[in-house]
Amino acid sequence: MDSFDRLVSLMAQLRGPEGCPWDREQSHESLRRYLLEEAHEVLEAIDAGGGDALCDELGDLLLQIVFHAQLAAEAGRFDMADVCDALAAKLVRRHPHVFGDERVALASEVPGVWEARKRAERGGAEPASTLHGVPRGLPALARAMQLQRRAARIGFDWPDQAGRLAKVGEELAELDEARRRGDPRALEDEFGDLLFMVVNVGRALGLEAEDALRRTNAKFERRFRAMEAAAGGPDELAALDLAAQDALWDRAKAAQRADESDAGVGRPDAVCA
Repeated sequence: MDSFDRLVSLMAQLRGPEGCPWDREQSHESLRRYLLEEAHEVLEAIDAGGGDALCDELGDLLLQIVFHAQLAAEAGRFDMADVCDALAAKLVRRHPHVFGDERVALASEVPGVWEARKRAERGGAEPASTLHGVPRGLPALARAMQLQRRAARIGFDWPDQAGRLAKVGEELAELDEARRRGDPRALEDEFGDLLFMVVNVGRALGLEAEDALRRTNAKFERRFRAMEAAAGGPDELAALDLAAQDALWDRAKAAQRADESDAGVGRPDAVCA
C-alpha cells in the first residue's frame, strides 16, 4: 500500500500551507463537476479499448476520491482510511456467499442477496418508496433507466415490446402535435416523454441508454471529422450543399464500416483475433 499512502500524503501536502493555491481553494461543491468529468473520461477510455489511457483515467478518478476524503479529514469528519475501511466492511457484509455461509449458484441471484443485505443494514425497514436511492445527480438517461428498473421490480412495466414500440409512436405523434400548436412547454414535455419511452425500449433489450448514446456520439464525431477532412476543412464542408454533404457522410460511413470489419469489430472471435 506504499503507493496509495504516498498518494494520500501528496494530497495533504497540496492542501497544506505551502501547497497549491488552487487545491487549497477547492471544496466538495467546487469539485463536483470534475468528479463527473473524470468518471466519463474513464468510460471513454474503456470504450477505446482500455490500455494506458484507462490506467491514466482511473488515476484521475482516484484523485477526486482522495481529494474529497482529504477535505473531510480537514473538517474532522472522516479520512481516507475510514473510506477504505467502510468499503471493505460493506463488501464483506454484502457478499455472504463469498465471505459467509450463504450459497449462490448464478450471477442473477446476486442482486437479491445484495438487496437483502441492504435491508438488513437499515434494520429490516423497507424504504419509503420503490424509487428510493436512485441518485438525482445521475445523467438523465441513466437515471431514467434506473427509475424504470425499480418500477419494473413490482410489475409496473410493459408486458411486451410491441406495447413499448406502440407507445413510442404515440409519444412521437404527441410531440408533433405540440410542435404544430407552437407550445414550447408542451414541446419540451412531450420530447422528454419520447426520450423516456425510448430508454424503456432499450432497457427491455438489455441495452444501457447512456452507453448507447455515448457510443453514437463518438461515431457521429468520427464520421463528421472524416467529412471535414474529405472536403478539405470545416469551411469547405460548410460551403457544400446538403446533397454533397450527404454524399461525404455516406462515404465516411462506408469507410468506417470497412475499418471496423478489417479490425474484427463485431465478430464473435474479435477478442482473440
